[in-house]
Amino acid sequence: MNRLPKGELISEVQSSNGTYTIKMYLTNGGATTAFAIRGELNYNNKNRRPTNIYWNYREEEAIIKWVDDKTVIINGHELDVRHERFDFRRN
Repeated sequence: MNRLPKGELISEVQSSNGTYTIKMYLTNGGATTAFAIRGELNYNNKNRRPTNIYWNYREEEAIIKWVDDKTVIINGHELDVRHERFDFRRN
């Protein structure tokens, strides 16, 4: 998931304790492919590069809900942001 297209920022939501921010991007693959959503986990209090944690094809919006400080639900997919990722090509 390191080489996914950047896309256009459509939303961002911070965890309740401020440790993480999830930024969601809409990517357009061109005339022959559908839109996709990419989710990027940002570490607010650490000097770490953002990590892609969500990639799903044929989506145009992102619904994000933090369950607790480390668990998020993105478009119905629940993830522990410390070690889980969703990639439609593998799930």
